[in-house]
Amino acid sequence: MPTTQSDPEDAITKEEITGDAPAPESTSTGVGGAKRSAFAELMAPKPKKPKEPPTLASTRGAFAGSFKARDGLGAYTADPSSFPQSRVIFYNDSFVAINDLYPKSTLHTLLLPRSPRSRLHPFDAFEDPEFLAAVQAETARLKRLAAKELQRRYGKFSAQDKLREAVLNGEVEWEDGAPLPVGRDWHKELLVGIHRHPSMNDLHVHVLSRDMVSECMRHRKHYQSFTTPFLIDIADFPLAPDDPRRLSGHHFDEDMRCWRCGKNFGNQFKKLKEHLAVEFEEWKRE
Repeated sequence: MPTTQSDPEDAITKEEITGDAPAPESTSTGVGGAKRSAFAELMAPKPKKPKEPPTLASTRGAFAGSFKARDGLGAYTADPSSFPQSRVIFYNDSFVAINDLYPKSTLHTLLLPRSPRSRLHPFDAFEDPEFLAAVQAETARLKRLAAKELQRRYGKFSAQDKLREAVLNGEVEWEDGAPLPVGRDWHKELLVGIHRHPSMNDLHVHVLSRDMVSECMRHRKHYQSFTTPFLIDIADFPLAPDDPRRLSGHHFDEDMRCWRCGKNFGNQFKKLKEHLAVEFEEWKRE
């Protein structure tokens, strides 16, 4: 879709498409933010970093003529080294992984293929088995990194990680060379997939925590786009020709339900957001 005109099935606002919506500070969210894990340091490239906070790809100097609005993600795949490590997590010849400029959870990343097929709708792009396999493999890599970041942030709060954290903090003696306690499976706390109706023209896979807590979670459609079949797991591809998720739905109009407890909030988005903040604290302690 070449324009910035609003579409009823867009999961983001016109202001987010054009880059006019307020975004959180780059160090406050995402993988490799204010305190980078050792794994994030290992995975990250070492480009020259601008000191100013990063802006949307569509507004960045030399790219402004080519990567505007719905084409904004193209700037990351065209020249990932020009972005700071707070935005670009890692990149190689085939993929770029970034922290979403407008995260809808406490951790929200995107995987961007550097391929001509990335300009196709995911349903069409994933008809190519080799391309699909490559995307699924790189998504798994990003998912592992995201899970480690969740463990780094929230492991100290989690009952399931209590023994592991105690060993890491030297509070419990542990046999030298013995593997650490496994602890919580943070991979299960991630949502991974594509939107049935992408709002941006370049193919992108979402990898985000399931908490749905963010200052950028501002609208009903933001929430519904990640908690209904509008989000299709990358592992479910290739879809069968008669898969109902290929068809247009009305997921944004459905009642909003808490992803964790199932409570129905109807169309009361403000009350849902207040509830999600409480659930977030409980979720961390699981």
